Amino acid sequence: MPVVELTFGGGLELLVGGQKKLSVDVPGESVSVGMLIDWIRRNLITERHELFVQGDSIRPGVLVLINDSDWELEGTTAYDVASGDQICFISTLHGG
Repeated sequence: MPVVELTFGGGLELLVGGQKKLSVDVPGESVSVGMLIDWIRRNLITERHELFVQGDSIRPGVLVLINDSDWELEGTTAYDVASGDQICFISTLHGG
C-alpha cells in the first residue's frame, strides 16, 4: 500500500472537505495514477465529481504534478505511484 501526499489547489480543495493536503494509504500493491484518480473520486470527493474527473481521467483545466513534474512527462495515468510520492491537483479554471 503506497502512502502518498495529495495536494489540492485552485478551488479543488473544496471537493475534499476544504483540505489542501492529505496523506493517504492507497490500497493495492501496484497502483497507477489512473487508479489513484478513481480512488480519490470514490473515497474523497463526496459531490460534484465532474469538477475533478471526466471519463477515466482528470478533466481538462486541472494541472497534475507528480513530484513537482508535469504528469505528462511521467506517463499521465500510467505512472506507477510509489510511497512518498507527492501528487498535486490544481484547477486552472476560475470564475471571473
